[in-house]
Amino acid sequence: MEQIKELIRTAVLFTPGEPIKPVWFDWRRRQHRIVETTYRWEEKQGNLLLLHFAVTDGEALYELVYNTQEQQWLLNFREPAG
Repeated sequence: MEQIKELIRTAVLFTPGEPIKPVWFDWRRRQHRIVETTYRWEEKQGNLLLLHFAVTDGEALYELVYNTQEQQWLLNFREPAG
């Protein structure tokens, strides 16, 4: 398995009083529409806050990470061999 860690373009809904909700992300020239966020958690690294989202497009499970300081999205994905 290959570990993928790439910056990605992500569409997100910001709704007052609700957590951030990723809607889709682009990866490898394909738009992945998120059908479910299965889990979310926060991670502190010093003053840096990272928001993690476990999401699925109906085919695979992905981890999206939002860096609140840099305002960047990272795809953290373990790609199956083969």
